Amino acid sequence: MLVLVAPGQGAQTPGFLTPWLELPGAADRVAAWSDAIGLDLAHYGTNADADEIRDTAVAQPLLVAAGLLSASALGSPAVFGAVAGHSVGEITAAVYAGVLSDADALSLVRTRGLAMAEASAVTETGMAAVLGGDRDAVVAHLEKLGLTPANVNGAGQIVAAGTVEQIEALQADKPEGSMKVVALKVAGAFHTHHMAPAVATLEKAAEALTPADPSLKYVSNRDGLVVATGADVVARLVGQVANPVRWDLCMETFAELGVTGIIELCPGGTLTGLAKRALKGVPSVALKTPDDLDKAAALIAELTA
Repeated sequence: MLVLVAPGQGAQTPGFLTPWLELPGAADRVAAWSDAIGLDLAHYGTNADADEIRDTAVAQPLLVAAGLLSASALGSPAVFGAVAGHSVGEITAAVYAGVLSDADALSLVRTRGLAMAEASAVTETGMAAVLGGDRDAVVAHLEKLGLTPANVNGAGQIVAAGTVEQIEALQADKPEGSMKVVALKVAGAFHTHHMAPAVATLEKAAEALTPADPSLKYVSNRDGLVVATGADVVARLVGQVANPVRWDLCMETFAELGVTGIIELCPGGTLTGLAKRALKGVPSVALKTPDDLDKAAALIAELTA
């Protein structure tokens, strides 16, 4: 069974959208999305620097737009047995599963990004990845420092979130057994209580949506469960901004479902990297540029023949 995954915030790099805009119709689609949400996605995806695209209000719509472009270049969703996204990537996944339209997804993610940026401005916060170490020991160490294990990613990676002072304390005192602590390119303590104000904003925005039930198995960040209804997908998208991402449980579900291959949407690399360590032997392709589409097509052909 092929699984499609969509990356989250922090995967973006300056200029990463440039080659995707050369695909037929891509520039026009991005221009229409930009007009609809009041954000120049083409500019931020091609000419903006790292600091500009680190802005939560920019990064999130940009990542969803990139994911949608690369997903459409893959062809029919019917070749995939399941879909999941990491954090904001869950919105991209919801489109591919048929739950949301492109327009609804871009509108929702624009609201999400703005609301989370506003929540982040209340207190200076951040996130850092802890690499290596025993999971329980790392979590206990984070809680001792007042940090939240905001992303439990599996494959020996846990992302801590909290105030800048708490992150600095973690860098000075990393958990026993861990190899290193790496600050992430994000502008807030996502998936923690710091994001609670954004939940109310998203709840109101979600009232305007008319989600369909997923046409593919949709695996949720909350608990790694397969979600059966569109209404439940949207409810989870809303609440997830203030709850930890359990990508480790998502990968466990992929294994239980019988995953035979993974394709990661643009800007790919992070999730396939985790899968290589946690789902050993499962082939994967990360879509970084359109040149990777041939590799994805070859993997799809091999596994669906």
